[in-house]
Amino acid sequence: MRPPAFPPSRLPALAVIAALAACSGPKSSTVKLPSGTPERRGLEPPVVINPDPGVEYPAALFEQGIEGKVVLRLFVDSTGHLVRDSTRIAESSGYPALDSAALSAAAGFRFAPARDNDVPVSVAFLQPVQFRHPQRGGTTP
Repeated sequence: MRPPAFPPSRLPALAVIAALAACSGPKSSTVKLPSGTPERRGLEPPVVINPDPGVEYPAALFEQGIEGKVVLRLFVDSTGHLVRDSTRIAESSGYPALDSAALSAAAGFRFAPARDNDVPVSVAFLQPVQFRHPQRGGTTP
C-alpha cells in the first residue's frame, strides 16, 4: 500500500487552501456588494387624516374655562382602522367629563397606518387630546 501524498494532519489545511483557490476567480465573476447599507426609516407612527376630528368640549367645563389634556392609548391596524375596543385612557385629565369626551371622540379619528420601513403595520400608540379654552389663548382640537 502506498502512503498518501500528504500526511493526514495536513489535509484540513489543504481543504481550506483549495476552497480559497476555488473562490478566487476572475474579477468579472465577483459580485460587488453595495458600499452602504440601505437607510432604515424605522417605525413611523399613524397620522390623523381627518383635520377636524370632532372633539366635543363639555359645555359646563367650557363655561368655567377649565382646560386639560387626556392621553388615549389607541390601537390602529395595518389598514389604518382604529380597533375600537382597544381605546383606553392612558393619562387622565383629572376631569371625568374631559376624559369621557376624548373617549367618545376617538371613534371618529381617522388614521393613515403606521409604517415600519415603508410597510404598513398594526401598532398601539398614545394620542393626546387637548382641551384649550379659546379665551385663555388656546384652541380646541
